[in-house]
Order: sequence, then C-alpha cells, then structure tokens
Amino acid sequence: MMKLGHGTVHRETLLYATYYAPRGSVRLYMVAAELAQKYLTPTDLLIGILGAEGSGKSTLIKGLFPGLELTNDDEGINVRPTPLYDFDPADPFSGHTFHLDARYELAFHQKYELAEAILKAVSHKRRVVVEHFDLVYESLGHNAQVLIGIGEEIIVARPTVFGPFPRAIKEVVDKTIKYRLMAHSAEDITCLVLEKDYRIPFPPLHSDVRQGFVLNFKERPDVDLNELEKKVLAIIAKDVPLSVCGDNTLGIGESTMPCTGTRTHVSSSGKIENFRLIKEYRYDHMSKEYYVIGLVGKKGEDAFEDLIDVEGIYE
Repeated sequence: MMKLGHGTVHRETLLYATYYAPRGSVRLYMVAAELAQKYLTPTDLLIGILGAEGSGKSTLIKGLFPGLELTNDDEGINVRPTPLYDFDPADPFSGHTFHLDARYELAFHQKYELAEAILKAVSHKRRVVVEHFDLVYESLGHNAQVLIGIGEEIIVARPTVFGPFPRAIKEVVDKTIKYRLMAHSAEDITCLVLEKDYRIPFPPLHSDVRQGFVLNFKERPDVDLNELEKKVLAIIAKDVPLSVCGDNTLGIGESTMPCTGTRTHVSSSGKIENFRLIKEYRYDHMSKEYYVIGLVGKKGEDAFEDLIDVEGIYE
C-alpha cells in the first residue's frame, strides 16, 4: 500500500508472480535483476528468501542486491560476523541493507534474538534480507513485505494479512527443486555427449521449459535425436557421480565440463527420472533458432500450476 497524493491510496494487487529459475549463475543474475526492477521498491525493508540448499538462494540474493555482502552461504564460503547485531541507529555510517541467514544464525542465537535484531533495524528504516525466512516468521509476529522462493520456479509474492505465508511458498519450492536439479543434470550430460560424440561445442544459449531444458542452435545440428537420447540414457543408467571439480567445473563420472551452477545438480546421474528428448527439432521463426528439448519427471507431478506447456511435447 502506498500514498499517491491528494489523499488517494494504492493497494498492492500483486498476489504472486512465477518465473523459471534458470540454471547457471549468469542467467540467474539476469532474472534477479529483472525481479528487483519490477517488484522491489526503496520502501521494502523486510525481504524473505525461501528455498532448499543448493537451490541458488545466495546467487539470487546477489543478483537482487548487487554489492550486498552475505554473512554466510550454503557452501560456507562467506562466513563472517553478522553486522546486523552491531547495528547502531545513532551511527551515521551504519549500513542500510543487511543480510541474515536464519538457519546459520540459529546455531548461535535464539529465535527471539534474531527477531529483535531484525525488528530493530527495520524500525529505523534499514532493509534486512532474511534467508530461510520461514524459520523466524513466527517469532517476528508478521510477514515480510516481499517473499521470494526458489525451486524449479522463482515465486515472488507481496503478502497481505491473508497470505501467502512463508510455509506455503517453502513447501512448493521444496517439492519442485528436484526437477530443476534433474533437468540441469540431464542438460549437462546431453551437452557432454554432443561435444564428445558429435564434436558440437556447448550451445551459446540455454533456456528453460517446465520440468526440462532447451538447447538453442543457430543451425540445425546433424544429430539423430533418438540416438542422442540413447547415449544420454546410457550415462544415466550407469549412475555416475556428478560433483564440483573446482570453480565453474562439473565432474560427470570421469569427464569434466564447464558449468556456472555446479551445486544445482543431483548427486549422481541415476537420480534423473524419466528423461526423454522430444524427437524433433523445434524452429523458432522469431529468433531463427533450432531447439532441442529435454524433459524429466512426469507432467503435473508436484507442479505449482499447469498453465504453461510446450505444445505437444508431453504427448
């Protein structure tokens, strides 16, 4: 709700917005920047972030708030004292935006201590970005001004007293994250096969489809998609490990390949469920690109909504 002048008041009408959660840090940064421009205002002081480990919460936050130093992330890299506890409203040099990882902080502080620190900063017009917001929601006594959950989708909500509430969004993204992990893993295995067996370099652009992935090509690859699917399924059947092998490098069995989202994968290829390729190249007349489409899971399984489909691909 905001005042527009002359006594008129605008009440926020956004219930929620849903976006694909892309794989890879660059694409996720781009989506986060778009979300910040569309849905965040300078008066939004309490931002709740929701999602499982490895879902990309830290990357999402960095894209939403460039320059914000995270106190801790899921990899345990950015471990530093939390500046929020030292906030002094009388200090003119005190920060304006703070990050707090509730799950990490609960190893050292009680919930009421976290709530007190958050409320103190917000009451003095400071912004607090709370990761794992569902863990402190009840202690705070009220919802965040903006809730952002990340699983297979990114869900952006501006709650009212009627919701949506953190637990509901958390349940959705926790269910759907497995499809993002499976799809990303299948995508990278497919790219590995294309490079090793067909000498086709990694496509310059990857995009997304519900419970799947899209590989974009400027020229139609000379690849039999039935044969390609069998090669990918063979690697899946071997249940080879998928692991981080240094910065932006993913290990697939004994092979390695570049990847900017190394943590957004299943732990081994055998955990990819119901992988299949659409057995025809789709051509986009607007972008003049050929698409190779891969899918995982089953239609409608744990889905947030079934409004989006790729015509005929599930038949």
